[in-house]
Amino acid sequence: MAVEAFLSAGDVVQADHPAVRAAAARLRERHAGDAGFSQAAYEFVRDEVRHSFDVDDPRVTVTAAEVLEHRVGLCYAKSHLLAALLRAEGVPAGLCYQRLATTDGGFVLHGLVAVHLDGRWHRQDPRGNKPGVDARFSLDGPRLAFQIDPAAGECDYDAVFVTPDAGVLAALRATTDVLTLRAAGLPGELSGETVGS
Repeated sequence: MAVEAFLSAGDVVQADHPAVRAAAARLRERHAGDAGFSQAAYEFVRDEVRHSFDVDDPRVTVTAAEVLEHRVGLCYAKSHLLAALLRAEGVPAGLCYQRLATTDGGFVLHGLVAVHLDGRWHRQDPRGNKPGVDARFSLDGPRLAFQIDPAAGECDYDAVFVTPDAGVLAALRATTDVLTLRAAGLPGELSGETVGS
């Protein structure tokens, strides 16, 4: 798939939403070059948008504009906002995922963003830091929140997607209290219903 597809706006990654475009333009004004802007957008989402589980906030946010307005969301929602901000300023960005083991022997998807700079994809994790989690913007190899353990069945999915995974969207849209998804309800595998590379 052509990199240009990763500049598109959609109903979730709302790169054309006025509030998203305005926020992206403000970040761009203060940071020169695509790499500087990308790092600023990443740090804005990582640090200024709280992770729902970290702050026990039950509000459900899915779209980029919702996340920007409420400044809270799960990793998936935060990724939707970051991808939208980057696309709004002409930096190709896609969604990608990890499969992580849970304490009950299952798995959960974790949402990431891939930014296309210098002719290649760079994975970024805007989840938000806390004790034991230290994700950072990096173009020299991933600095993600979680390191996978292949022996436990964990994996980094290689694909980069234009649109969010349908299973992720279904889980988010099926609840009125995002905190209920902490115990159950988050997908553990990709649904296969995404558009990507």
